[in-house]
Amino acid sequence: MPKLRLPALLFAIPALLGACAAPASAQSILRDAETEALLRDMAAPLVKATGLRPGDVDIVLVNDSSVNAFVAGGQAVYVNSGLIDEADTAAEVQGVVAHELGHVTGGHAVLNMGGKGATNISLLSLLLGAAAAAAGGGEAAMGVIMAGQQAAMGKYLAYNRSQEASADAAGAQYLSKAGISGRGSIAFFEKLQNMEFRYGYRPKDGDEFYSSHPLTGDRIATLKDTYEKDAAWEKPDDAALQKRFLRAKAKLFGFLAEPYQVLRKYPMTDNSVPARYARAYAFHRESKFAEARAETEALIATDPNDPYFLELDGQILLEAGKPAEALPMLRKANAISGNTPLIATLFGHALMATEDPANYKEAQEVLKTAAARDRENPFTWYQLGMIYAANGDMPRAYLASAEQQVLSGRMEEALCSAQAAEAGLAQGSPDWIRAQDIEMQARAELERGKKRR
Repeated sequence: MPKLRLPALLFAIPALLGACAAPASAQSILRDAETEALLRDMAAPLVKATGLRPGDVDIVLVNDSSVNAFVAGGQAVYVNSGLIDEADTAAEVQGVVAHELGHVTGGHAVLNMGGKGATNISLLSLLLGAAAAAAGGGEAAMGVIMAGQQAAMGKYLAYNRSQEASADAAGAQYLSKAGISGRGSIAFFEKLQNMEFRYGYRPKDGDEFYSSHPLTGDRIATLKDTYEKDAAWEKPDDAALQKRFLRAKAKLFGFLAEPYQVLRKYPMTDNSVPARYARAYAFHRESKFAEARAETEALIATDPNDPYFLELDGQILLEAGKPAEALPMLRKANAISGNTPLIATLFGHALMATEDPANYKEAQEVLKTAAARDRENPFTWYQLGMIYAANGDMPRAYLASAEQQVLSGRMEEALCSAQAAEAGLAQGSPDWIRAQDIEMQARAELERGKKRR
């Protein structure tokens, strides 16, 4: 399982989180308890405005430096790390999320009728071209094919532009219902326009035909006219949400950027919470234990009960080979956060890392709770399998391994582990039934793989 364990952020391939569609397949998912809570809270009023159930909509952070967000089927919005880095305010990100929710409610990623129509036209043009070539008209055949392809592209892009315009309008409606000003949305579109200018792009006559999105200037003009008439236009941004956003943005930058870039953006003279957060990550990545701890201790001094400060300090200690010293921090972080699964998994990992059998019972309970609340974290299942094996409960160790393997896409291993679990579990018990489910899922996926070959 490809995984990068750095403070607080869990890095895993998208297949580990279930049905993650093609656009995210080349990237990876970034998971962090604080950032996920922030994204949920930012999206909650917008999701409510759509009429969807908040628990059914996921906001997923993708490790991709490009400034983008997208939907890929289902009720999930994928936000690139590059977008978070480019945004200055939580309201800007909310504007993007509102737009993407417009795609979700419009069913654009599922229906894609424009793509279907374009495919049909392309196939027809190829058939006509083949007929012309068979009649001896090679140049005529090429002309038919190229004309058909151009028509297909026009239909596809026109449909996509229609989707984007529809999502813009829906996003504006959701922001209005949520009582959130559209200023952030406009500010982010202006950033996109500035990026176009920065990279030397200038719209020309006819560009709107070849673009999958309406031209940025046109979108700004249309949306500004809509937003300025809205009652929420002059409403101040949520100060508490903005404070949390700056923390999460700094954390992400400290985790992803080169350490020298972090120190350039957040110099030692800056003693703000975001700056200390970013530097703690940068120092930890360079294995500068004392400097990283100095930053986390300064953060904890500002708020001794902040679970995310405690989590970060505990993980730095754990990864420095001091799990026993990490336990008080992580136990407190877990309790204050209400057993947030990602923090609970880290706490369970630290309990196991002490190699003290006296901690194993607590580790098992902590990890079982984490797995029950977040079944799609393979690292939780890995740790749970370890504790079951340490306690001599091999059937459940095999079952935990099967859970981890199926999330990782390792279906042959998952099939073997599920069968081993079934052999040792009481027939008809919940765990035995779950092992059967995994066995059937693995078999079905392996059969599909054979057919694709």
